[in-house]
Amino acid sequence: MALPTEIIGGRLIDGSSFLPTSKMLMNQRVGMVKRNQFLGSPVLVPSQQIRRQEQLKRAVRAPVAAISEDIIKTNNKTTVPEKAVNFKVRAVVTVRNKHKEDLKETIVKQLDSLTDKIGRNVVLELISTDVDPKSKEPRRSKPAALRDWSKKSNLKAERVHYTAEFTVDSNFGVPGAITVINKHQQEFFMESITIEGFACGPVHFPCNSWIQSKKDHPGKRILFSNKPYLPSETPAGLRALREKELRDLRGDGKGVRKLSDRIYDFDVYNDLGNPDKSVSLTRPSLGGKTIPYPRRCRTGRLPMDSDITAESRVEKPLPLYVPRDEQFEESKQNTFSAGRLKAVLHTIIPSLKATISAENHDFSGFSDIDILYKEGLLLKVGLQDEIWKNLPLPKVVTKIQESSEGMLKYDTPKILSRDKFAWLRDDEFARQAVSGVNPVSIESLKVFPPKSNLDPEIYGPQESAFKEEHILGHLNGLSVSQALEENKLFIIDYHDVYLPFLDRINSLDGRKAYATRTLFFLTPLGTLKPIAIELSLPPAGLNSRSKRVVTPPMDATSNWVWQLAKAHVCSNDAGVHQLVNHWLRTHASLEPFILAAHRQMSAMHPIFKLLDPHMRYTLEINALARQNLINADGVIESCFTPGRYCMEISAAAYKSSWRFDKEGLPADLIRRGMAVPDPTQPHGLKLLIEDYPYAQDGLLIWSAIENWVRTYVERYYPDSSLVCNDKELQAWYSESINVGHFDLRDADWWPKLETTDDLVSVLTTIIWLASAQHAALNFGQYPYGGYVPNRPPLMRRLIPEENDPEHANFLADPQKYYLLALPSSAPSNHMISIGYSDHTSKNYFSLLILAL
Repeated sequence: MALPTEIIGGRLIDGSSFLPTSKMLMNQRVGMVKRNQFLGSPVLVPSQQIRRQEQLKRAVRAPVAAISEDIIKTNNKTTVPEKAVNFKVRAVVTVRNKHKEDLKETIVKQLDSLTDKIGRNVVLELISTDVDPKSKEPRRSKPAALRDWSKKSNLKAERVHYTAEFTVDSNFGVPGAITVINKHQQEFFMESITIEGFACGPVHFPCNSWIQSKKDHPGKRILFSNKPYLPSETPAGLRALREKELRDLRGDGKGVRKLSDRIYDFDVYNDLGNPDKSVSLTRPSLGGKTIPYPRRCRTGRLPMDSDITAESRVEKPLPLYVPRDEQFEESKQNTFSAGRLKAVLHTIIPSLKATISAENHDFSGFSDIDILYKEGLLLKVGLQDEIWKNLPLPKVVTKIQESSEGMLKYDTPKILSRDKFAWLRDDEFARQAVSGVNPVSIESLKVFPPKSNLDPEIYGPQESAFKEEHILGHLNGLSVSQALEENKLFIIDYHDVYLPFLDRINSLDGRKAYATRTLFFLTPLGTLKPIAIELSLPPAGLNSRSKRVVTPPMDATSNWVWQLAKAHVCSNDAGVHQLVNHWLRTHASLEPFILAAHRQMSAMHPIFKLLDPHMRYTLEINALARQNLINADGVIESCFTPGRYCMEISAAAYKSSWRFDKEGLPADLIRRGMAVPDPTQPHGLKLLIEDYPYAQDGLLIWSAIENWVRTYVERYYPDSSLVCNDKELQAWYSESINVGHFDLRDADWWPKLETTDDLVSVLTTIIWLASAQHAALNFGQYPYGGYVPNRPPLMRRLIPEENDPEHANFLADPQKYYLLALPSSAPSNHMISIGYSDHTSKNYFSLLILAL
């Protein structure tokens, strides 16, 4: 005979004090119960031997939480339970405490602990996956309050566990959702809920969400269990809740968003400028017919007084809206502490020094730059005591400075760690093109000389100034046509990116730039070497010389011309890396997919569950970037050559070259001519440069992601018709394109989403961009850019021609002129601080905001 304790699970019955004696009536001669319709059709273990009737009588006093609705067969007789019987199950709720609380939060927390005793508490309600056949509504438990909130309110543990008891009846089914009402005054972070007492075993609810006070958000908060459901498979009891939760997340597109809201919506980038503060801070809106751009998260702030099309600014330290659950968790913020502290100190001290001495000096020699890593700024200025006394810093900061002599020194960047002069050499310059911080710009050269795609009537002849005589001596005996045929020539081409903006950039104070092209030759050793650099300026007239070619040096003077040309290439590269390859391709272009995922796919959707870890924190990082990174007079404009035109360059790249179908690694390598299809190779591609670390490592990661995604997708979509008929999935992809990328919605290159293969490709690309691609473009910034001469973010001098007034100064002291072309001490320190915060905290965009 099957004992009830074995049906429900003996451990829960025998070891749980929360299941009291029930008045349930049950035939004493119980046979084996059939499997009922709970989650996964749980297997009910029959008795292995006949037990005494007295044991059965004792056992049946405990309620059977999942008593079958099937007919119970006993000795060829059938018995049907007369009515459903109530019983109790337990919830274990994990709440994560804050590490730090301000005075207001502490006071409110104490008030909540007092009022919790009188009914202003946290109330939960279980909702079944089944529908009551009479009411046609989901079956619900009786509401239950969290216990012992007052007793545990002062616990200092990171996680506190509470319990609640629910009363359900034996027809309840399996819990699929929980609603929560927070009657306290203060929000709290609910990490998880586990329901114990059902025959199917524990039911888990991974919440990881802030539960707002009822006074701010009167509605019930809906949380779903961790079992995924496609929309068509949603149990009847959860269908209405699934739709309601999505409606709540979409909002109505109106009003100003509160920081406690969980609403995801779209808007254009109309909040980068601040014309109310100064006309010079006016910036165009990005997104729309005039300047296409991806959409960002809507905040609904009021318009500027001086420009009703521009959204008003929120400046630090005030927070910018992102949906509440997208904000950094406290533990995530704490990981940034060391990087923040060092970056802020390094930025504050030079500013204080500049204020005291009224000096922002140029570097007189490379030794001045080396001091930043050897001696540290405070040690150099000799004003430690005075500065520390006047700084409004917490005591802990002072103690750190006193106990750590190197606290205010920068770590030696990787580029200097083995050879401090490596950055000057051509082989290192070429190596960084394929394994540096921006290894995604190099292309195979297919036509010589290369040509521009810009309008020749505006920007001059499309043909490059490169001639065969410039490069023949560097091709190891090959002709140019042979080198092209054998795939030996490569190029980094920033001509079309910069040329339309050069007149405006070069009119800015302290900014000078060229539009560069750099040719590389693949040597028999399999390494690259630079063989020519083209420096272009907008044509000033019919006979103006707007293009100049520089080749490897033959003497000391031409060596410094070559070094200056490489510096301008690196400055171009730094701008494209940050504005296009990093920000646009791995941050801004993903935001529409993230917003649409929250708006159109339920948390129960298996594809949402797959994407969720990769979407985490991106909205918060992007919002912080809008606040202090890419905004008018922000960090990017201050540190990079294009200045106020930085984001217009980013938008121009989005319009002219961004294509989602080419963002996956294999497609990108083929587009750039760095690989050709080859089914005999492990990844179906043959690299034209075997020593291409970014591509070699990247293909391994891409394949791993793709294999995992394919296995996951095929689990839920064994047939392509399921992809086409998944209304949430199709709505997500459609909204990502037609709303999030509205300005490019009519492009014919958008991939279809009709088959399982289509879905695997789209998801792999998104996950690749959010994870591995971002890491490749982000985490090398300080190792390479931490030494400003290696990657100067801006340049202040052009290379003088023979008839230029500055040419004599250049000939007299080329090294001094070179240093004058680099950023001065304050901007250099600013830029190093930015990269250093990334180096110590591993998140560039979220920390750039600290270097103010």
